[in-house]
Amino acid sequence: MSHILVVDDEPQLLRALRINLHARDYAVLTAATGAEALESAGRLVPDAVLLDLGLPDLDGMDIIRGLRAWSAMPIIVLSGRSTTVDKVHALDAGADDYLTKPFVMDELFARLRAVLRRPGTDEAKATVTVGEYVVDIPATTVTGPGGPVRLTPTEWKILTLLLATPGRLVPGRQILREVWGPDAEEHGNYLRVYLAGLRRKLESNPARPRHLITEPGIGYRFEP
Repeated sequence: MSHILVVDDEPQLLRALRINLHARDYAVLTAATGAEALESAGRLVPDAVLLDLGLPDLDGMDIIRGLRAWSAMPIIVLSGRSTTVDKVHALDAGADDYLTKPFVMDELFARLRAVLRRPGTDEAKATVTVGEYVVDIPATTVTGPGGPVRLTPTEWKILTLLLATPGRLVPGRQILREVWGPDAEEHGNYLRVYLAGLRRKLESNPARPRHLITEPGIGYRFEP
C-alpha cells in the first residue's frame, strides 16, 4: 500500500482527497501547513506528495526545495496558480507534475499512478550534511565524528524547519509559531536557548557557527 502525503490548507479539499485516496486503497497522511508537511515527511517518508503552493506559513516552492534536499519522492503540485511561469518555477524547483485547481479526480489519480510507476532513485539524498555531522531526516538520527548525537523533539522541529530552506532566512516568529504555537511569537528567548543547544551539538565551534546562523532581530538560516 502506497503512503500519500496530502498538503493543503483547504479543509474541504483535504477531506475529499483523503476519501478518494482511501477508496483507491492508498494510505493517507495530511498536513495543513508547510511545517506539518516537513515534519510528517521526515517522520514517515511517503511514496508521493500532493502539495498545494498557497500554504499559510511556508511558500510551497520552499517545501519542494526542502524535500528535494534529502529525498526524490514524487511531488505533484495542486494549485490555483495557473500561469505558465508558476508551473515552470514549480517544476524547476523539483516538482514532478503540476495540476491546476479545480481538477478532475480521475486525471489526478492517473498522474499519481504515473509518478509512482517511475523507478526509485538513490536513497543517499535522504541525508543532509551539517559540517561534520550527517542528519538522516527519515530516520531522525544525527551522526558525528564521535558517533550518534541525540536531539530533543523540539530541536528536531527547529532543525527540520531550517534544513527545509538551505541558505534562506526563516523568521524567528515563524519558527516560534510552528514549534510552540501562536502565543509564543514574542518569546524569542525560547529560540536562543534551543539554537545554542543545537550549535553545541552540531557546530565544531558553537561560538562561531558556520551552519546555524542568526540574523539578529530577524531570524535564522541554515548554511550548507
